[in-house]
Amino acid sequence: MQMPDPTRPLKIGTRGSKLALAQAHETRDRLSAAHGLPAEAFEIVVIKTTGDRITDRPLKEIGGKGLFTREIEDALISGGIDIAVHSMKDMPTIQPDGLVIDCLLPREDVRDAFVSPTAQAIADLPAGAIVGTSSLRRRAQLAHRRPDLHLVEFRGNVQTRLKKLDDGVATATFLAMAGLSRLGMLHLARGPIDPAEMLPAVAQGAIGVERRVEDELAAALLAAIHHDPTGHRIAAERAFLARLDGSCQTPIAGLAEIREETLLLRGEILRPDGSAAISGYREGSLHDGPAMGSDLAQELLGRAGAGFFDHL
Repeated sequence: MQMPDPTRPLKIGTRGSKLALAQAHETRDRLSAAHGLPAEAFEIVVIKTTGDRITDRPLKEIGGKGLFTREIEDALISGGIDIAVHSMKDMPTIQPDGLVIDCLLPREDVRDAFVSPTAQAIADLPAGAIVGTSSLRRRAQLAHRRPDLHLVEFRGNVQTRLKKLDDGVATATFLAMAGLSRLGMLHLARGPIDPAEMLPAVAQGAIGVERRVEDELAAALLAAIHHDPTGHRIAAERAFLARLDGSCQTPIAGLAEIREETLLLRGEILRPDGSAAISGYREGSLHDGPAMGSDLAQELLGRAGAGFFDHL
């Protein structure tokens, strides 16, 4: 196999936001260190996605999770790029034919961050306070726990959402601790929210690297930077999401953790208006994650009963 070099660099596809670029650079740096290659052996290629172009409408109205991946995967299939770096929480549970994600980087902090210029925590928000978020999951969780708050749509990258706070559009918002950490902006968070209070999105804090199934060079390069514990955790969470047919139109939360050799999985489904929430738990061996995820999802669906999501 011909290893990449500055004259024939491996092309890494990514979205163009500051966070996406930080994740692409982390992937490049890990590949460079693992294989003793110069940074110039890798070229970062920015691809604008539909989700980046349309920022004034909720994701559920314009197509859901695939909006942040479709154009990147098209470039991967066509050979325009060699690998693609994704935030795993943005990824549909089914990849296009011929593509695979079998490389996960070590997972960052999974928790949500509470961000507000005035309040220290959710409990400090006065009744009627305006909270902005584009996440259906966060909206439902907050409406369930604090139905007295006023929730508004809040799309855009980290910088856009922070400007909206400064402009007084809302009193508070939520970001991912992982994103703030990767951007060197942890000081903006009032603090992390305990998963017991707000269970994170499936795969939050995880970076996945996608490749063509038949690309042996990419497979060999990526195998050296795959983080096995993160792989086990994400496999369980995404199996949970897949069985629920999760999209940006259904409020779903899930988190798998590893304690010694045991995998612990928590999951939650909510009505979008926060009027009901159903949660459950599984534990088992590391390799049982996908079966645990599917089984937990089936339990929650059974407890929810017919019509739980009908009003979507």
